[in-house]
Amino acid sequence: MNNGKQFINGERIATNSPDLQSINATTYEPTGYLFSQATLQEVDNACTAAATAFEAYHKTSHEQRAQFLEEIATQVEALGATLQEVSSIETGLPIARLKGETGRITGQLRLFAELLRRGDVYGARIDVALPDRKPMPRVDLRQQKIGVGPVVVFGASNFPLAFSTAGGDTTAALAAGCPVVFKAHSGHMATAELIGEAIQKAVDVCGMPKGTFNMLFGGKVGADIVKHPAIQAAGFTGSLEGGMALFSLAQNRPQPIPFFAEMSSVNPVIVLPNALKARGKKIAQELVGSFNMGSGQFCTKPGLILGVKSPEFDQLISDLTEYTTEEAPQVMLNQGTLKSYNEGVENLTKEKGFKLLSSGKAAELISQGQAKLFKADESLLLSGNARLQHEVFGALSIVIETSSEENLVKGIAALGGQLTATIIADEEDLVEAGELLDLLSKKAGRVLFNGYPTGVEVSDAMVHGGPFPATSDARGTSVGTGSIERFLRPVCYQNTPHSLLPDALKNENPLNINRLVNGSISKDAL
Repeated sequence: MNNGKQFINGERIATNSPDLQSINATTYEPTGYLFSQATLQEVDNACTAAATAFEAYHKTSHEQRAQFLEEIATQVEALGATLQEVSSIETGLPIARLKGETGRITGQLRLFAELLRRGDVYGARIDVALPDRKPMPRVDLRQQKIGVGPVVVFGASNFPLAFSTAGGDTTAALAAGCPVVFKAHSGHMATAELIGEAIQKAVDVCGMPKGTFNMLFGGKVGADIVKHPAIQAAGFTGSLEGGMALFSLAQNRPQPIPFFAEMSSVNPVIVLPNALKARGKKIAQELVGSFNMGSGQFCTKPGLILGVKSPEFDQLISDLTEYTTEEAPQVMLNQGTLKSYNEGVENLTKEKGFKLLSSGKAAELISQGQAKLFKADESLLLSGNARLQHEVFGALSIVIETSSEENLVKGIAALGGQLTATIIADEEDLVEAGELLDLLSKKAGRVLFNGYPTGVEVSDAMVHGGPFPATSDARGTSVGTGSIERFLRPVCYQNTPHSLLPDALKNENPLNINRLVNGSISKDAL
């Protein structure tokens, strides 16, 4: 381990000397792992290698790709405890959390293998020729989906495993038949190297094209990768500012490309009156636990707590205040994240209409963040105040009590797009909840009842996306099997000789998959 060089076309290459240091998240001291800053030439080489690999890789069968994904999972598991130990040093995250993330990597790789074998990813549609149709005959039309081409994936700071090197974006792209150029996050380069080596071993074992997976280190190359003409799509998880800067580059290329960015969400939680009466203290405990989980470093952290003024809601605020004071400080991902969090706290403290209600226990280490609970005036919610939409990444939440149900609805309507929105309700609240559900469905990619948004299941039905600024494109998801659709495009084959048709579209249906044939789902041969 710690070759410290770029992964390009199946080789480890470095032009620059290794001067990028991996940093211990708890002590801010170097870990001893060194990496080389990628050069513009290495960016070009990696992107070109991915483009060359695409010519062969997109022709691989779904079964071959399924076996490849399963082999990556096997190679990741072979890393053993070393993976979690290195990742914990670089991020400050506990071993138990990282074991869970490792399971998520391997689980989603195998889930996408199942998806490929199932066959619905082909999106096969057939409208057979109707030569005798009047007044005009119909030609033979057959459609399936293919990969868009090489994809750049950016590693996420807060999920060094599940949203990074072999995370959801990489898995979806590889499953779609798209080679990947991965931009390693500077906060966990040694972790990225371990996973990269596992992927490269799987490439070799499965005989995939050498440039199927490439990885570059260094903080200055992300823009260059996005601008490279070989890149045909991008997956990003990170800040609104970083995401929008890269999105702008993607849209202003000579050939614009789709840029799928997950960026900023405050994930409002609406607490309804009957639920409060029945279990107010429990709700308060769970909310504080949720926005403090992982030091608040989840993109689904509930950062806004809303309800209508009442004695019960006043008590909820009191309970939230008390429970927040009991929260222990936690190590944050890196020095930059802690700095941004503290700046966010300071900005709210200075902003008119915001009041600091409570702080958690004081930090004992230079790397720890302290929990914070703020209260904001109703007028800020109704006016769509920018501070309420801007995510403060860390263990912080803002509570607002509205003067009426009407103002609650108006306030929610003034919010921007969200990854999640949550309704805490009892049976007696469901009449009101119906109106809220309709509104929140327009605002968020996932609406929850009586749960908390931290924690995202990887499944067929999951949506991890939402209207801007939660993402740059609300039509997709970055979690779940639906995420593969971001890296596919439909192709129609008109009057194509049968011998040249892809297997998914041949008359005999050799893949035995469901197809939409003349408007009806069928597995039958034509």
